[in-house]
Amino acid sequence: MPLGRTLILAAAVLVAQAPLQVQAAIAVGQTAPDFALKDTSGKTVRLSDFKGKHVVLEWTNPGCPFVRKHYDSGNMPATQKDATDKGVVWLAINSTEKASSDYLEPTKLSAWLAERKASPTAVLMDEEGTTGRSYGARTTPHMYIINPQGVLIYAGGIDSIASARPSDIEKATNYVKTGLAEALAGKSLTAATTAPYGCSIKYKNPA
Repeated sequence: MPLGRTLILAAAVLVAQAPLQVQAAIAVGQTAPDFALKDTSGKTVRLSDFKGKHVVLEWTNPGCPFVRKHYDSGNMPATQKDATDKGVVWLAINSTEKASSDYLEPTKLSAWLAERKASPTAVLMDEEGTTGRSYGARTTPHMYIINPQGVLIYAGGIDSIASARPSDIEKATNYVKTGLAEALAGKSLTAATTAPYGCSIKYKNPA
């Protein structure tokens, strides 16, 4: 394997497994913390607004090559559309602090997603990192599924291959798509907790 690819894979595994500065604050089976965040248009969106529906939370940051892998390939937009077409609420959350070079102001973030035909229900800004920390979100992407009763039923990676290579997408198991299909069918998730991989979230004043 070329050295560059080896280093990317190693970095992905390290990010996924390392004890980063955010400690897991919620576990699968627990009630998902409510939050109120402004979307990219300035409207306040609350998790509790969607009680009674399945909700996906996606931590994102366009400056991350792992995020770009899933958006530029069309994988994340397709997964979003598959979910929302089935009545699932999809909330993309950006917890990147304003001082980070990766930070995109709301209008630019919205434009970046629109260029890639993304279709989340809402794109939310969490520059203070309060919501990200409450969920123990560590990487971009980091994915969560919440059931209609408000209980967390999935936490982990978007899929099963921790790399930044788009060519790996077809070979990987899409944990979110599979988990939603099982949940909507009234089944327990085969994989309820997996290792997230990607770039560490650029939190404000990390502890």
